[in-house]
Amino acid sequence: MNILIVEDESRIAKRIERMTRDILGDALQSLTHINTLSGALSFIENNSLDLMLLDLNLNGDSGFDLLTTAVSESFHTIIISAYKDQAITAFEYGVLDFVPKPFNRDRIEKALHKIIRKEKIHTNDLKFLAVKKRRRIQLIPIEDVLYIKGAGAYTELFLIDGKKELHDKSLEKLEQLLAFSFERIHKSYLAKMSEVSEIIVESGSKYIAELKNGERIPIGRTKYKDIKAKWF
Repeated sequence: MNILIVEDESRIAKRIERMTRDILGDALQSLTHINTLSGALSFIENNSLDLMLLDLNLNGDSGFDLLTTAVSESFHTIIISAYKDQAITAFEYGVLDFVPKPFNRDRIEKALHKIIRKEKIHTNDLKFLAVKKRRRIQLIPIEDVLYIKGAGAYTELFLIDGKKELHDKSLEKLEQLLAFSFERIHKSYLAKMSEVSEIIVESGSKYIAELKNGERIPIGRTKYKDIKAKWF
């Protein structure tokens, strides 16, 4: 696992680093500490990451300026901050966890286990998915997303207005963040279940989710019974 710590207080950064190394052990491939917003942005552009641990106050700069970019990337983000009142906003942007300062080892371990164990976040706090555009980041409201399709290491967001947007996060990572309202109905699809009007069974044991707008997306054979029991 490749991790970036973005923290302007060296004492706290060293403590986070020590705990992270202890918790992850051999699973940790690289751990980098950067204490500025500009340095972190440059590092993200030029390196592959699995996780960023981010403070929201960076020498007077707002960590949210970095967070907007970070959540559009392929990796997960965990906030470590004393600004507890900003936790809801952070979750709205799509962070995996918010660790309030002061923290202990157990709380850091709980946060890291969310990425190790691929735990799903069962909360409806997430309001946006951030996608990269030319020289900017666009925030797509979750309410505008109908379903999501895996596209290799990326995903395609299918929107209510018929548009399609490409997201850098994998289907597995988005599944973690969207578990409250979306269901993994197929190996390649996440569906917003409030938009599914009917489950159709076709010959040859084919299962289809029909959306309220008439679109149809496949349901995996192994998923059918669980989806029917949980949602219908």
